[in-house]
Amino acid sequence: MYSESWKHKASKGAVRVKNSNGRLQLVFSYGGKRHYLSLGFDDTPTTRSLAQMRVNQIELDLISGNFDETLAKYKPQTTLSTVSTVTPISTPVNPSLAELWEKFVEYKRPQCSENTMLFTYGHFTKYLYKLPTRDLSKASEIRDYALKTFPIESCKRFLVRLNACCKWAMQSGLIAENPFIGMANEIKPPKSQQSTEDEDIYPFTVMERDIIIDAIANNTFCKKHSAFKHSHYKTYIEFLFLTGCRPSEAIALQWKHVSNDFRSISFEQAIIETKNGKSVRDGLKTQERRRFPCNEKLKNLLQSLKPEHYDPEPLIFPGYCGGYLDTRSFRKNVWKPVLEGLGIEYRKPYQTRHTFITLALEHKLDVKDVARLVGNSPEVIYRHYAKYKRELSVPEF
Repeated sequence: MYSESWKHKASKGAVRVKNSNGRLQLVFSYGGKRHYLSLGFDDTPTTRSLAQMRVNQIELDLISGNFDETLAKYKPQTTLSTVSTVTPISTPVNPSLAELWEKFVEYKRPQCSENTMLFTYGHFTKYLYKLPTRDLSKASEIRDYALKTFPIESCKRFLVRLNACCKWAMQSGLIAENPFIGMANEIKPPKSQQSTEDEDIYPFTVMERDIIIDAIANNTFCKKHSAFKHSHYKTYIEFLFLTGCRPSEAIALQWKHVSNDFRSISFEQAIIETKNGKSVRDGLKTQERRRFPCNEKLKNLLQSLKPEHYDPEPLIFPGYCGGYLDTRSFRKNVWKPVLEGLGIEYRKPYQTRHTFITLALEHKLDVKDVARLVGNSPEVIYRHYAKYKRELSVPEF
């Protein structure tokens, strides 16, 4: 997880650049205090760019837990009133990996979702600041430390990002060569740890699907005297099995996304995790929106949930106490106890999607149609799901 300082900073907002009597000042909160850091620059377009580089450094240090509480690291080397005498913040002749990474992250920021920046680049930023050195001339030492310290798959992905960072730095004229090129390809996890996307696809049988839904509906494995009832989630899990949608799509679904005659659903938004908690993102993982036609079973399910007084805004599958459904709590308190109680091998709730796709193929739906229903490409369906069709017959020749 993230350091307390980063959580606090995130809750108060990012570092701001402020004009104070014509001079630039940075304003931010840390450790329960409001900080005002004067940069000594006149407010001009050029000095605004310099100030933004200070902002980037502070925010990177807050994320990685390397914030200098004395603020000395962020103060200008000299405090002068004109741009011409200000020592610009520039990449040194021999920049460190940390300096390149900071610039690379800012380069990627407009191209990535907030979720990716937080959970991917934020994660690897923490890795970066655990390294014993950030000297580019010691790339092999960095690799060896990462191999010993981080899980091997994470280490491989980390080196992939460092390679991308240095490749970008070369293209930007910041360094002459990339010391990480090819490193990630040399890392081979033991066969026992190797996995493929295919191996993650482990659909439920129809019988398993039905007894899971039944157990949740009847609170079969709910703790006695618990105010937290499994049955609240019965329609949510049934909906996942019936549509093959991603859980993040179901959680974000509102009544305005269901047609008045219950004949179709428009998936057009998803719930994502951000540094400030859950939020709604317009658009889906691979497309802007997806229309899903409802069969009779799905129509009946939605009709049973429709409130007496129609309102387009409420969530169809709210959490136990209202608001967005908490998938972590659901897995821990409902999903896992039910599968254990039924003696079914544990699989993530996302397998409901794999189950729908597999059953659709078994019932001879065309691969292109299945791809349209779930928001995948036909190539993905062919590559990852076709082999899971349980019935195979040879025609008469």
